[in-house]
Amino acid sequence: MSSLHTEVDYSSFKDVDIVIEAVFEDINLKHRIIKEVEAATPDHCIFASNTSALPISDLAKASVRPENFIGMHYFSPVDKMPLLEIITTDQTSKETTAAAVEVGLKQKKTVIVVKDGPGFYTTRVIGALMGEAFACIQEGTSPTDLDKLFVKFGWPVGGATLVDEVGIDVAYKVTKYFLEVFGERISAGDPRVIEELVEAGCLGRKSGKGIFLYRSSTKGGARPVNPVAQKIMDKYKKEGQVAPNGEDVQWRTYLRSVNEAALCLQEDIIANPVDGNIGLIFGIGHCPQRGGPFQFLDTYGAQAFVDKMRGYEDSLGFRFEPAQIVLDYAKIWQKVHVRLMFI
Repeated sequence: MSSLHTEVDYSSFKDVDIVIEAVFEDINLKHRIIKEVEAATPDHCIFASNTSALPISDLAKASVRPENFIGMHYFSPVDKMPLLEIITTDQTSKETTAAAVEVGLKQKKTVIVVKDGPGFYTTRVIGALMGEAFACIQEGTSPTDLDKLFVKFGWPVGGATLVDEVGIDVAYKVTKYFLEVFGERISAGDPRVIEELVEAGCLGRKSGKGIFLYRSSTKGGARPVNPVAQKIMDKYKKEGQVAPNGEDVQWRTYLRSVNEAALCLQEDIIANPVDGNIGLIFGIGHCPQRGGPFQFLDTYGAQAFVDKMRGYEDSLGFRFEPAQIVLDYAKIWQKVHVRLMFI
């Protein structure tokens, strides 16, 4: 902490080599900061934006040095979460990427480099995961039961708690953006639930109330469900819907996350399955005992995964359509990691 210096203007930026920006997820605000910083820094200075979903290519449109522009996605809480997801655009130079990786390693982070795209890698997978979790809640699964089922399956925190930790306001912004880009495939629940939670001030742990209450004593038991949030969730509960059984909740949420990871590999957002495993385990605690999404696919079997997805696709719709890359591997009986050797 003794090495930190605070400033109220850009006067001391004239000699810096890299600037890491972490303002709110507002593209207009970020564009303004980019222009101000670049006007005060030397030509070689790298500008890195910390964002969880805004496309780096869109942010870079405000830059006069796009070759020096890069994304550095840190995970909250930064002092505890080990992953750093570095996002490159088609214009980002190799030197800029190497410098960003070096900074991350000096910060003792586990670093992966991914290509730019909506939600990059980790946020895109979280979007599918949380979308399915909200769908289960709307079908009658209680937030407390959802948390218990997640932890029992191998997640470090429950599904409802994960939303509170991420921040419901952040989840709302990401959900709105993903609906524009991916449509209903990635967001299974009714987005009005998240919207009304935000309007009611239920922003998650940081505000003391989200799906759960965080100002109440929790000694000897689980956190109580926020009655305001429960009222909103009840409002959008599907009429006549029988709550899914626990095993279906566990598999539906997990399979959606694995399939989204496979789509990211298919689209070259991630370079290889190893990066995919590392990114989700160290970024969101993706059931580490299963080895990450691609280790799971190898162990469980591509065809078994396809069959499981098809079963849910028949009853729940196209969001459970298996990624083409998994269908291809199922046909030729290869493990996903074979891609590492041949591509």
